[in-house]
Amino acid sequence: MTMSYLAILVPIALLLGLAGLAAFLWSLRAGQYDDLEGAAQRILLEDDDRPIEHAPSPRE
Repeated sequence: MTMSYLAILVPIALLLGLAGLAAFLWSLRAGQYDDLEGAAQRILLEDDDRPIEHAPSPRE
């Protein structure tokens, strides 16, 4: 009975591992890891940050 579970679970685990590897290789070729520092600095150094205008409350 245990062998029948293994006969199903091992191929499923191998397929999921291969799918994860394929997704990683696709993202690598698509350039997702080219500039890791640039995106982090771009968030902090955005020039067109404007303060949010305060909407008046209904009581005002």
